[in-house]
Amino acid sequence: MQDNRHLDKVTPAGLLVALGIIYGDIGTSPLYVLSAILGPDLPIDGNMVRGAISCIFWTLTLQTTIKYVVLILRADNRGEGGILALYALVRRHARWLTIPAILGGSALLADGVITPPISVSSAVEGLELLYPHIPTVPIVLAILTVLFLIQALGTSVVGTAFGPIMVIWFVMLGVLGAIHIADAPSILAAVNPYYAWQLLTQYPGGFWLLGSVFLCTTGAEALYSDMGHCGRGNIRFSWGLVKTCLLLNYFGQGAWLLTIQGQALGDRKPFYSLMPEWFLLPGIIVATAATVIASQALITGSFTLISEAIRLNFWPKVQLRFPSLHKGQLYVPSLNFLLWLGCVGVVLYFREASNMEGAYGLAITLTMLMTTMLMAYYLFIKKFPTWGIVLFLVVYLGIEGAFLVANLVKFMHGGWVSLVIGSLIAGVMYVWLEAYVIKMRLTEYVRIDQYLTAFKELSRDISIPKYATHLVFMSNAARQSEIETKTIYSIFQKRPKRADIYWFIHVDTTDDPYTMEYKVNTLAVDDCYKITFRLGFRVEQRINLFFRKVLEDMVKNKEVDITSRYESLNRQNVIGDFRFVVMEKFLSFENDLPFRERIIMNIYFFVKSFTTSEDRWFGLDSSSVKIEKVPLVIRPVENVKLTRIDSHPAAKAAHLP
Repeated sequence: MQDNRHLDKVTPAGLLVALGIIYGDIGTSPLYVLSAILGPDLPIDGNMVRGAISCIFWTLTLQTTIKYVVLILRADNRGEGGILALYALVRRHARWLTIPAILGGSALLADGVITPPISVSSAVEGLELLYPHIPTVPIVLAILTVLFLIQALGTSVVGTAFGPIMVIWFVMLGVLGAIHIADAPSILAAVNPYYAWQLLTQYPGGFWLLGSVFLCTTGAEALYSDMGHCGRGNIRFSWGLVKTCLLLNYFGQGAWLLTIQGQALGDRKPFYSLMPEWFLLPGIIVATAATVIASQALITGSFTLISEAIRLNFWPKVQLRFPSLHKGQLYVPSLNFLLWLGCVGVVLYFREASNMEGAYGLAITLTMLMTTMLMAYYLFIKKFPTWGIVLFLVVYLGIEGAFLVANLVKFMHGGWVSLVIGSLIAGVMYVWLEAYVIKMRLTEYVRIDQYLTAFKELSRDISIPKYATHLVFMSNAARQSEIETKTIYSIFQKRPKRADIYWFIHVDTTDDPYTMEYKVNTLAVDDCYKITFRLGFRVEQRINLFFRKVLEDMVKNKEVDITSRYESLNRQNVIGDFRFVVMEKFLSFENDLPFRERIIMNIYFFVKSFTTSEDRWFGLDSSSVKIEKVPLVIRPVENVKLTRIDSHPAAKAAHLP
């Protein structure tokens, strides 16, 4: 039974980090949601206002509170959340689950490219109220650059710095809204879902307004993705406070709108209209800071997602950094750079926040749908009542399906950008998974015990120069008794590698994110050993450090003697030298591949050439590592038709009657 007490613990520091890194997106939605729903030109209608507020209330309740905070946060993988952590919990039960995992994960990453530009642009363009001719694009690019630069400090530092600003922001939301509800208390009737139903079914074009209503919950997925950064208890407790402030502000805006029925909204912003004139400047400053922070939720969620994708063979092995001692904190330099590059491209292409709205929300709707499918399967394998699972699917596939259809009208107005980005990411994920499957299927293994005598004889053959005292091979063979044929070839044929002790290390990545276990198979005492590390998909693979710890334990238990076998050094108890051999595969020319597999493997090796090398990924000391290039023959060319044309005597004799 896993211990979740730490996960459900609520602390002031945890609440501050949660407010700073996961609520920026959903917390700044009052700035633009009602403006997007009502539009600038139509006269304000009381029933439409109540319908809009009712839609927002029930969306936040059903989608964010019940689905994510109450239900989906229960599906933690040892404290980790996100669509791929959920996939890791269910993937062994059905292969088709990779489809929603890839689609949902790629859509979430695509949204990470759209959210920072629109959030920061909305903030900076707010300054135009004070300085009408201020150039916004250079300022947006500068703020985005600083935002991505500080990610290297870690989400704990970022969250602690941003947290106090968000506390001020939410208090401001709640106070402003509560004051104005008194302007028209009848707005409280919008709690009745009848008004939402009336808006969507009876108002002309009402259903398509769901695309704008959805903007109030776009940050809900971040609550689940960032569970490892903040903890479930901190998220649930803080969401109660955040939701209260959000609803107070939305109802306050609705009450203000009821006071101007019959008028067109024009250039007025319902949010800023709640502020007294003397408070407008500080209000804009706080709102600007809050909308800048809005992008943080997607950035931290993207780091978590890529970390999980690597361990699940969905993504190339790129460098991961852990800036603090907290196990949920991480930083992915390559992804940080790519996100920054994508955000810069979006800003330069769209220029203004209003132009980006079409690209916003469409991708995250797809992620929510895929999370619903995976969660339903999780409930199924956990033996939840069938009626409950069916009810969950019907309710949330219906809600999110409606949001998706309504958001599709944005496709030609910028939605295609997020779908193109998502498709590229999904393509990489698919290629990486397929290439992994192809390689694993066609890698040949042999039993190590067949070669134990040969290992011993080679170790004692003084006619061959000693390669190393301890020779360590990284292996993909999951079974304790097996090793790759390529490894045997490297030791005995390519260039005989004489060593006193041969070590074979295999790393098994588990679905549990923080497993740190190992087992030792003694093949021949003081001659040959195989070590299997079982590491969680969030554990940094520092094999140098882990291997040293294993050796310390084995020496302490008198299982192995690691002192040098050179007589002069042995007398001084000098530890022998260690040499690691890592085999990097390349696509052999001797292949006759089907078109699909040839494309997959060519893309795989092309992308791999830009990623972290195997020795760096395993955390090995580069000074003691030998990289061997091994041809990967997927399918050798058969039926090679060559005809001999010379006059060799043996050839002539073969043709004599």
